[in-house]
Amino acid sequence: MTEPVHPLPALPDVLPLFPLSSVILLPGGRLPLNVFEPRYLTLVEDALGRGRMIGIVQPSSDQASPQPLFQVGCAGRIVSFSETEDGRFLLTLFGVCRFRLGEEQISPAPYRTVAVHWQDFLADRHPPESPAYDRERLLSVLRPYFKAHGVNADWAALQVTPAEELIASLAMVCPLPPNEKQALLEAPSLLARADLLLTLLEMACLSQDGEEGARH
Repeated sequence: MTEPVHPLPALPDVLPLFPLSSVILLPGGRLPLNVFEPRYLTLVEDALGRGRMIGIVQPSSDQASPQPLFQVGCAGRIVSFSETEDGRFLLTLFGVCRFRLGEEQISPAPYRTVAVHWQDFLADRHPPESPAYDRERLLSVLRPYFKAHGVNADWAALQVTPAEELIASLAMVCPLPPNEKQALLEAPSLLARADLLLTLLEMACLSQDGEEGARH
């Protein structure tokens, strides 16, 4: 899942953060965003002039400001951008590399910025080898999961989507709880992420079956 029209961007020492609960960005993935909150409109405007890089990270609790954050996020580069008539920004981020949060920076900006550490995730910069995982088993679990959550899918396309793209896309779009999303983000390899995703979907389907049985 490489981005053919852009060379590998430089990894900055500091990133502006866009915290989003239950939302992750994975290396090689694409995340569409509808930005309307004033501080994040400012963030996007600033990022467009400074390498187009934004850090996507999940809050680790609902605690008020300063809201605690999970310690691993993913940097995304703005690869498409448009502005609506009512002043919103519609953009797409391409996942570049995961990072660990460092020290939060003192800044006059209305959004949070932090020092980031890339060392543990530099392998994200290179396309992973396609893992030997059980695609049919994954799709067989995905069907009842999507049905239960009202998600439509192009099943023919899923049969031929490259493994790394399929796993990243499913990990990003499946409506899993924040802690499970974070576990998928922090998985040490593509195969580990595929195995974890399958386990989480199987557990969700078993839970759904149990709830349906209890109602009868």
